[in-house]
Amino acid sequence: MYAPERHQQILARARSEGRVDVASLAIELDVTPETVRRDLTALERHGLVRRVHGGAIPVERLGFEPGIADREGVLSGEKERIAKAALDELPDGGAIILDAGTTTVRLAELLPSDRELTVVTHALPVATVLATRQGITLHLVGGTVRGRTLAAVGTWALRDLGDIHADVAFLGTNGISVEHGLTTPDLAEASVKRALVAAARRTVVLADHTKVGRADFVHVAPIGAVDTLITDAGVDAELAEELESAGLRVVRA
Repeated sequence: MYAPERHQQILARARSEGRVDVASLAIELDVTPETVRRDLTALERHGLVRRVHGGAIPVERLGFEPGIADREGVLSGEKERIAKAALDELPDGGAIILDAGTTTVRLAELLPSDRELTVVTHALPVATVLATRQGITLHLVGGTVRGRTLAAVGTWALRDLGDIHADVAFLGTNGISVEHGLTTPDLAEASVKRALVAAARRTVVLADHTKVGRADFVHVAPIGAVDTLITDAGVDAELAEELESAGLRVVRA
């Protein structure tokens, strides 16, 4: 088993059980405790777990949300494929909304130059990518900027989004499941995401496989509010089938 495969398995177990310990992981993965400790250190460096004596705890259990810089290098290949697949959901012209997140930033970088698009975003990294792009009419939503995600939130953002009616909203999420719908760690960002969904005819969620089947702190929207989920090939088949049975179109990039 390669290190990235171990990392995914360790993270999945930590999230399902609330914590992991070095000794049991070493036995389960058939590696030395030193290898497990290196794996946990790598996961902590990416902002996904917090090391504790004898093991680690997923950051979600600590009420800690990884910053955008910590998330940029995590599953970068999967995010690239998801962003490329999202290009098929673009309208020929018209308006789209881009949520905050590392995958939506990649989508912004890939937007084609051969069509006119109006883009609405409350995310500073997305706006930075698109500010000078030809063919893009950019509308930056204002508000209080969260340092962790560099996204504008609060009453100003909600007021601005209340006037928008776009063709497609491309949304990020920390968790998506049939039972809990879309979820995220922060109350303020949840309110803005809810407004993004309401401001578009269609909602396309961009989420790697680690988000599927998870539920985070704050509810954003029910699964029925989402038209399409674009995830990667690592998604659990049963979880994907559950979402499809609930009426969601699931694209595996």
